[in-house]
Amino acid sequence: MQKLNDLSRSPSPLDPDGTLIAVIELSLSSWLVAGIVPGVERQPLKKLAVDESALLKLLHRWRDEAAKAGHHIKRIAVAFEAGRDGFWLARWLRAHDIEVHVIHASSVAVSREHRRAKTDRLDTSLLKRSFLGWLRGERDHCKMVAIPTIKDEDAKRPNREHESLVGERSRIVNRMKAALIRLGIRGFNPKLKKAAGRLEDLRTPEGEPILPNMLAELRRDMERRQLINDQIRQIEDARLERIEQAPGDGPNAMVLLLARVIGVGIETAAMLVQEVLARNMRDRRAVARYAGLTGSPDESGIKRREKGLARSGNARVRRGMIQLAWRFLMFQKDSTLAQWFRGRTESTRGTRKIMIVALARKLLIALWRLVREGVVPDGVVLRPAQ
Repeated sequence: MQKLNDLSRSPSPLDPDGTLIAVIELSLSSWLVAGIVPGVERQPLKKLAVDESALLKLLHRWRDEAAKAGHHIKRIAVAFEAGRDGFWLARWLRAHDIEVHVIHASSVAVSREHRRAKTDRLDTSLLKRSFLGWLRGERDHCKMVAIPTIKDEDAKRPNREHESLVGERSRIVNRMKAALIRLGIRGFNPKLKKAAGRLEDLRTPEGEPILPNMLAELRRDMERRQLINDQIRQIEDARLERIEQAPGDGPNAMVLLLARVIGVGIETAAMLVQEVLARNMRDRRAVARYAGLTGSPDESGIKRREKGLARSGNARVRRGMIQLAWRFLMFQKDSTLAQWFRGRTESTRGTRKIMIVALARKLLIALWRLVREGVVPDGVVLRPAQ
């Protein structure tokens, strides 16, 4: 019996005589479409300009060719890999009554021969074999990605923009410090409120002031940093306003509950809810896999070891959870999870960075149970409900 939300195989049986199958290799300037058309011996391959209407016409033409060969097409199944183009094409095709699936790129099994050569034709052939196996209900060919609505994607934008702006702010600060170090000036902190006014007072070890071009560059960097600070504040204020307007809404209620955990900020809570916790995950293993916090085993004969993280999940969630795990150790020292971590790292040197990943995985699963079932992790202290 197939599990709920199991995207590792097709939920419906394949009728080879009544199903038209197509896969698309997407690129910036063109689409390469390969098909399996019932009743047609040749396996068609067509290169199209980036044009969704032309793609739909091609699928309908192949359907007509199958009809002429005596096959009534009841199902048109199309697949392409998740990537730069996002999910707009999948939503557009579904709106035109085409069954569409988006393949998780890292789930496609690649042969050693295929690793030595890469062309669009080879990629398309590999996708077609993998998709056909998936449609037959066979496991281990490939896995599909859940296709979000445009509203779901838009809900993630504030968190992702916030992360991008924070990263840009850090790069500006690091660039300013590096420029000043080249002049022998250390100890200047661009983050301070009065830092911009101190630029003209800075002196090199020789007692010389900063020259005009460098000074102008540093001032522009300070202005950029202030602009980014203002934009970050706008995003945070807008998020709080949305939560206050609908605190009982599903995702908002999850954010407020997570933010009650001491050590979890509102930004981290919002990111986790929008990226992973609001998704309909079937079990704790699926949650850990989605975040890429599972191991990558390397087994041969009697030897078995872990090569490290699989790194095939959501990198944003993975980074956020590892950072949160370190904070969790500071703010929730008496929790069972923190005690578990200390018990495995106090007597062994050099294991903290390895074990923090295991703690991040356990913590993510615990937070998932908190928002789904209301189960508070053992020993975790919550802020009073407001």
